[in-house]
Amino acid sequence: MEHLLQGVAIGFLMAVPVGPINLLCLRRSLAEGRRVGFVSGLGAAVADTTYGAVAAVGLATVTGFLLDHRMGLQLFAGLFLIGLGLHTVLSRTPARSEATTVHVRRLWDAFVSTYVYTLANPLLIVVFTGVFARLGLGWQPGHTLDMMELISGVFLGSSLWWLVLTMLAGTFGRRLNEGTLRRVNFVAGIIIIAIGIWQIIPLFRGGLF
Repeated sequence: MEHLLQGVAIGFLMAVPVGPINLLCLRRSLAEGRRVGFVSGLGAAVADTTYGAVAAVGLATVTGFLLDHRMGLQLFAGLFLIGLGLHTVLSRTPARSEATTVHVRRLWDAFVSTYVYTLANPLLIVVFTGVFARLGLGWQPGHTLDMMELISGVFLGSSLWWLVLTMLAGTFGRRLNEGTLRRVNFVAGIIIIAIGIWQIIPLFRGGLF
């Protein structure tokens, strides 16, 4: 149980910092409803759990591969964010009646988009490795159950944050009119594009191009 609670705390704190995924889930919760926002957050939670599992088990080969290809992944993540931001700016904000009806395909797209972007940030594995090392956590022979609890806790903690965020955003979003939602859509898209460009700029300085 101790490892489970530690994982919950780590997963929650890893998800809280404001970034493009928080912004995207917030925007989707306001414009498309809490279900879409929460499923978007679950995509990030699964990606966090994937990296947490790699760090906990200590898969040096996977970690090395990701870090060796960090610049390429950073380029992909930046371009992905720019495309996502453009899509957000240009997309039509669903009417209230439409927002209540969410198709499975939309939920799947919401999940995949945040999963792919979060997974394209290999520095997360460095953060997880550092946190686990500082707390003395990690896989040890005969302690497989402890590691399963830790990894499950990371998922639960991250999911808890997305649940809190989307519930609050969905409740607040009911009070916004469609004009305000369109402005939120536009501003969120512009900020996401800016973050994508900001991720790519260092690659030019670093000599990738």
